[in-house]
Amino acid sequence: MPAPISIVIPTLNAGEALSESLPALMEGLHTGLIRELIVTDGGSTDATLEIADEAGAEIVTGAPSRGGQLRRGCAAAKAEWLLILHADTVLREGWSKEVGEHLPSGNPAAFCLAFRAKGFWPAWVAGWANLRSRVFGLPYGDQGLLVPRGLYEQADGYPDQPLMEDVALVRALPRITLLDSRAITSADRYARVGWLRRGARNLWTLTRYFLGADPERLAQAYRR
Repeated sequence: MPAPISIVIPTLNAGEALSESLPALMEGLHTGLIRELIVTDGGSTDATLEIADEAGAEIVTGAPSRGGQLRRGCAAAKAEWLLILHADTVLREGWSKEVGEHLPSGNPAAFCLAFRAKGFWPAWVAGWANLRSRVFGLPYGDQGLLVPRGLYEQADGYPDQPLMEDVALVRALPRITLLDSRAITSADRYARVGWLRRGARNLWTLTRYFLGADPERLAQAYRR
């Protein structure tokens, strides 16, 4: 019987991040969970594709849009479940056991968020993200998403948009279960902009999206 999970990772010049995140997936191979790894690339010019190829990934290429990349990657997947991860997300040791125990439920799930940084602000931002996920069932993409293919297709998959593609999909799915296992993500963007400023900007962007703002315009403002 084929392994139940296809892992899908969107990339754009993510070679350094993949070097850290891919080794954490090996336990899923050893426990018989992972059927395939799909890297869906948006035009990398660094070592991303070489690293993905060395890891045995199927590589899908296309225009650099997070939603479009994920839609193409998930369309290429063959397993009954999809596990979508950001390139800089490292799953903490032991994740495969909890995921394996969760699969019989048939429910979509995400991981608890943690940052590769210490101190008050990393803990506070991660705590808010996990509270938002538990209370409102609204995890972001950096927490990973584990979803049965059938539910993914019923929700019409990821929309081809550059921002809030994760929120759009999660809102179309049944309520997300928050697993105890942690997804540890980079804190670089918060460190550059400032934890409070970045968190406030994320919340403002989410609010504007809920109010109907165009994702293309939101993406342009977000990059600025």
